[in-house]
Amino acid sequence: MAGNRSVGSKAAPRNRSRNGGSGGSGSSGRGGGKSPGGWRRWLKRLLVWGGALALLGAIVLGTAVYFAASNLPSFSQLKDIKAGQTIVLRARDGSEIVSMGPSYGEWLGSEEIPQVMKDAMVSVEDRRFYSHFGIDPLGLARALWVSWRDDERARATSTITQQLARNVFLNSNRTVDRKAREAVLAMALEWKFSKEQILELYLNKVYFGGGAYGIDSASRNFFSHSARDLSLGEAAIIAGLVKAPSRYSPTADVQAAVGRANVVIAQMKKYGAISADEADVDVSAVKLAPQQAQNSVRYFTDWVLPQLDLLLPETSEPLEVWTTLDVGMQKAATDAIRANTPKGAQGALVSMDRDGAVLALVGGTDYVATNYNRATNAVRQPGSAWKLFVYLAALEAGYTPDDRVVDEPVTIDGWSPRNSGGTFAGEIDVRSAFAYSKNTVAAQLGNEVGFGTVAAMARRFGITTPINTNPSMVLGTSDVRLIDMTRAFAAVSARGRSVEPYGISKVTSVDGQVLYQHQETRSTQLVPDYVAAGITDLLQSAVSVGTGRAAQIGRPVAGKTGTTSSNKDGWFLGFSSGVTTGVWMGRDDAKAVGGLSGGAAPARAFSSFMKVAVKDRPVENFDTDLKLPEWQLEPDDEFMFGDPGDYYYVDEKGNLIEPSGPQEPRGMPFPPEGGDPQAQRGAGLIPASPGPPAASQDFLERATGGRGQPSGTGRPSGPGGGAQQAP
Repeated sequence: MAGNRSVGSKAAPRNRSRNGGSGGSGSSGRGGGKSPGGWRRWLKRLLVWGGALALLGAIVLGTAVYFAASNLPSFSQLKDIKAGQTIVLRARDGSEIVSMGPSYGEWLGSEEIPQVMKDAMVSVEDRRFYSHFGIDPLGLARALWVSWRDDERARATSTITQQLARNVFLNSNRTVDRKAREAVLAMALEWKFSKEQILELYLNKVYFGGGAYGIDSASRNFFSHSARDLSLGEAAIIAGLVKAPSRYSPTADVQAAVGRANVVIAQMKKYGAISADEADVDVSAVKLAPQQAQNSVRYFTDWVLPQLDLLLPETSEPLEVWTTLDVGMQKAATDAIRANTPKGAQGALVSMDRDGAVLALVGGTDYVATNYNRATNAVRQPGSAWKLFVYLAALEAGYTPDDRVVDEPVTIDGWSPRNSGGTFAGEIDVRSAFAYSKNTVAAQLGNEVGFGTVAAMARRFGITTPINTNPSMVLGTSDVRLIDMTRAFAAVSARGRSVEPYGISKVTSVDGQVLYQHQETRSTQLVPDYVAAGITDLLQSAVSVGTGRAAQIGRPVAGKTGTTSSNKDGWFLGFSSGVTTGVWMGRDDAKAVGGLSGGAAPARAFSSFMKVAVKDRPVENFDTDLKLPEWQLEPDDEFMFGDPGDYYYVDEKGNLIEPSGPQEPRGMPFPPEGGDPQAQRGAGLIPASPGPPAASQDFLERATGGRGQPSGTGRPSGPGGGAQQAP
């Protein structure tokens, strides 16, 4: 026992020594971890080095702020700095139609700005404005704490001074570098200027939406009076705009603007800027400035302005853009669309001069309600208006308006088109088939010349959207844009020569220096003269006695109606006296519109507009005299007579064949070898270079998204293959 006790007593100190040295948990009163001297040394080092780094950072920051403040412009210079580029757009007569870019009201000194406006802005944007030094450490710390607590991205904590620095000197990129520079500039502004000066600069420069910079511009825009006379409710609405000008604009969403203004008033009450009695104000009773219900010229400007990026090198100097828009025609176009578009539907109109100058462009019934441009951006099925390309291909392949065709039931690879009236006329001429928009005849012609040939003709005339080559394509099942279809009809009006739409004639600086001048583009012959004359004959008949009678204006008019299945889209496109106009109507959600057809509302809108558009132009009769090429007039063994340089064609593989000779076509193409013109109607003839050649079948399969089939062997592709189209 004694031996055991002796051993135990000697072992105990060794155990304690090992426990103490190893830092084990043990039961020692000192607990675990390092000795007090160890962690105190580390804490001292942390404080020393942290303090040194903080001091060094402060010196660096102070130096940066000092140099930034030394290089800041003076107060008067900052007043003169304006954001953005001013662009004035002028009509073809030189009158100003719209001024784009920043709008500045009268500069208000600090003593002229209502105190209620200052209090509203400080309460909602930067409640510690008068106590911080450009950045708000408390606000930043709180934002970081909320971000950590809620596990979400930290919200913006920019002070009024930081916002001013960003608006004047920087951009809105959310990068660490930009935020650091913003903080330095904000502290520099606080170093150099007083709080009142900073607030004056901010309130006169901050953006409030709608192109309005500064409270005076915003007040005049929204309330039609100077900012000197702002009430509490008006000041709250303006202060609420800074967070999201487009979302809280009273002209865009009154309820959202009122709701945000009530938040501003609650903040003002919370921080003691106003009393409880003053806070009991009905913001919804604030009288807003009347807004123009319709400003359709913006559809046109939205189309032409992006073109400046292609026409000019990058510049920030003020510009004057001289456009092709005719103010009188634009008003007539707006009135025609608004007066004739069915209730619940939308309408669009494009009108071009004979050289492609866009005279009027309306993209919807009301720009304020919806700025989506249906004239240039929307893609819709054209219905029977697409038959323009079917008959162009047929005329080029050898048909004439007087040729006989048969309106009878027909089935092409399982697809059986029917006429809108459900009846068949039997044997009629091509002219009547087109005028009354016979679907069965269009299907037969398309099958005979080849659906790929019809697609190639559409490409040739400027259709840029994908084209399918199913049999039903002859009835307009491929989506198109109104401006492209109008361009195609303008090319027919130009006797088969290409037309390039344009809206800018020149661009000048404010001192008159010409920076860009529109040059007339080289026009190419798209189809021979006799084809242009033949299709004009057909188009004139469609208006005189056919489906487009409602488009008559008391002088020669050529045009075509188009109506898609279930009356989802209505079209009328035509020309007279050198002016070509296209009209589309329908719903944005592509639902049916009761009673909508191309020969009704769209044709009436066309007529209403064109009576104004051509009233000062001389009456022009159409050239419909068919000067047919020899291969259509002479016996088969004589059709090759003539200068071989006058001819060109596409062989069965889609290769362009151009015999040596003059390069300019003379409107006399001939078919491939074979002799009988009737057997050559599917040849797919195209104009010579530099005009766009008709595409081969392989190209169409790749580029148009359709399933190109050889003539007479087309197959419907997908459920849309059996679509039926009305005239």
